[in-house]
Amino acid sequence: MHRYKFVLTRPLQFLPVIFGISVITFILVRLIPGDPARVILGARATPTALANVRAQYGLDQPLWLQYFYFLKNLANGEMGRSILYKIDVLQLILTRIEPTTALVISSVILSVAIAIPVAAIASRNSGRAPDHAVRIISTFGIGFPPFWLGLMLIILFSVQLGVFPVSGYGSSIGDKLAHLVLPSLTIALSLSTVLTRSLRAAMVEALKSDVATAARARGMPESIVFWRHVVPNSLVPTINLLAVNVGWLIGGTVVLESIFALPGMGQLLVRAIFSRDYMVVQGVAMVFACATVLVNFIADIVTVAADPRVKL
Repeated sequence: MHRYKFVLTRPLQFLPVIFGISVITFILVRLIPGDPARVILGARATPTALANVRAQYGLDQPLWLQYFYFLKNLANGEMGRSILYKIDVLQLILTRIEPTTALVISSVILSVAIAIPVAAIASRNSGRAPDHAVRIISTFGIGFPPFWLGLMLIILFSVQLGVFPVSGYGSSIGDKLAHLVLPSLTIALSLSTVLTRSLRAAMVEALKSDVATAARARGMPESIVFWRHVVPNSLVPTINLLAVNVGWLIGGTVVLESIFALPGMGQLLVRAIFSRDYMVVQGVAMVFACATVLVNFIADIVTVAADPRVKL
């Protein structure tokens, strides 16, 4: 169990990271051009009305004092009140967290489901036509912007074929899954190209390892050698790569939720930025940051559990 002692100390190491993210988020939000009070009241608002709104939301206070109240709210489990929606920010985020969480989880599952068999085909045919095809396709796939790929999938599967809905989220479970297919596939096709290249390289090395050689010497069939010894040993570096790309994946949801009109946190963040809703932008950014940190923490635990040689 001493291999897992980092589980007790690692959360303490995350506190400075979260603090730094909160500072950067607070500063960047205040650098967004525009006045939230004028966005609320319009261009013809009187100076007195603008001053009252700024005082109501504490926007007339010095920046250091606004940040102090922001930290105080976070310590109390609060994120302030939305200027645009007129409700508690945490309550607002909780109403939008389901579509984003479902999109991220489904995208990860679909990415892994694509990457493992494709990398297996490439590694078992190393240096031959299937391997070259996979490497070429994955190289081109990395260069395709997710928003362009999403639009192409909408044109093909929604407009031309009418198989999947164009936008929205639905109400029933089946309807929600149908609405998640295209955005999940968009992210998965982009993310799986990176995972495939990493997994293919790891599998090629594992096929030459002493463990695989010893298994073959015992008369074990090549297919069993591959799936029992090669694949598990190749997944460890891919787990870390997937965790590192979680930030990119979350960033992808911000764009794709706007394209597919998913009522998630990404769409909420975009609207809050254009509305100068400081509290919502800060709250969503902090949730995304904490989610990224948590996923990397889970990846460390899975890595240690999967490979006894790893010590963190």
